[in-house]
Amino acid sequence: MRNVSKIIVLVAQLLVTAATAETVSTTNGGDSFMAGSTISQTYDAPGDIFVAGEVVTISGQSDGDVHIAGMNVEVDTNTNADLYAAGATVTVRADVAQDVTAMGYTVRLSPGAAVGGNARLLGRALVVNSPIAGALTAAGGEIALNSVIQGDVRLTTDNMTFGPDAQIMGQLVYASRSEIDIPERVISSDRVRYERLTRGMGWDDMRDTWEEVEMPALPTFISLFSVFLITLAFFVLIGSIFLTFAPKHVSRMRRDITNRPGHIFLLGIVGLSMLFGLIPITALTIVGIPFVPFGILLIILAWTLGYLLAAYAIAMRVMAAAGGPADPSLLIRLVVLAVAVCVVTLLNFIPFVGWIINYTLVLLGVGAMTAALFNRLIGNPGYALDVDMKPTEPE
Repeated sequence: MRNVSKIIVLVAQLLVTAATAETVSTTNGGDSFMAGSTISQTYDAPGDIFVAGEVVTISGQSDGDVHIAGMNVEVDTNTNADLYAAGATVTVRADVAQDVTAMGYTVRLSPGAAVGGNARLLGRALVVNSPIAGALTAAGGEIALNSVIQGDVRLTTDNMTFGPDAQIMGQLVYASRSEIDIPERVISSDRVRYERLTRGMGWDDMRDTWEEVEMPALPTFISLFSVFLITLAFFVLIGSIFLTFAPKHVSRMRRDITNRPGHIFLLGIVGLSMLFGLIPITALTIVGIPFVPFGILLIILAWTLGYLLAAYAIAMRVMAAAGGPADPSLLIRLVVLAVAVCVVTLLNFIPFVGWIINYTLVLLGVGAMTAALFNRLIGNPGYALDVDMKPTEPE
């Protein structure tokens, strides 16, 4: 229920601020949430921190985990737990009591920082100037070490350099296409193991892309618009199939979403949990391993149909509230569906909160389908008598 409360609060904040694209900020249960374009925030948070934006700079103190994502990310917040960061450039200047997990085009652990646990890094250029009390796992085009690593180190790269302060106290395992000379002052040769790196075309393409661009290249407008049109046509095609061949079932599930959103939301959590739990349970039977791909396909199908159903249900409710026809034609329903897909797609451009909205739609849609499935399995109770002893059909 705690996670449900977080989602509800963020949805309410979005409805108020989406039109002006202002920074969204809220707290719940000690956790702090913030999303916007340019964010510079100082925290004294008793719980976890979640931040997303284009340019993000945070400082202060957190007693919980820190989750941060953006194009340019700078972390000056001391945390007593874990740090998770992703961006084009990620710079960590604060102390992290436990683990650091970071990825980006450039990832830098500055000299003023310290990692109390393990560090896992992925990027084009990785610079480690912070002491690490645990192990280091890193993969990148270039890796530069200039600090003391108390634990074991595993590196995957073709370009490795060591600064004057670099020292590895544990074992070093590195993978590259050719052996690299490791100075004795960094680690003795008896604690070093080399693994020849065999790369497929995918790795080579990724490396070539890293070397050709200065910063991550964003898709062009034409490419994005083409993908959007193809996606829109795909969703409208699916909608037309269901609205043509199963209009009553779609109408019933749509009414469930608009009439009982809280109940359907919880059923969505149950239904999605059952689908994801189906994969390991099936695999554990051994004989069910060949059916695991079908389980994954079922999850993708339910996710897509649930997303589409919830967007359509909310759009139809808005149309009815605006005075639209009570029984619109198939063409009008498809137009409403297309508009709904356009709107929810635009929500994806709102950092963090847009994802929350879209995930909420998935849960509502999956919940409606779960309710329909449960009703199908339990059976239709048939006619019931109301207080006036008159037969009434169940909805």
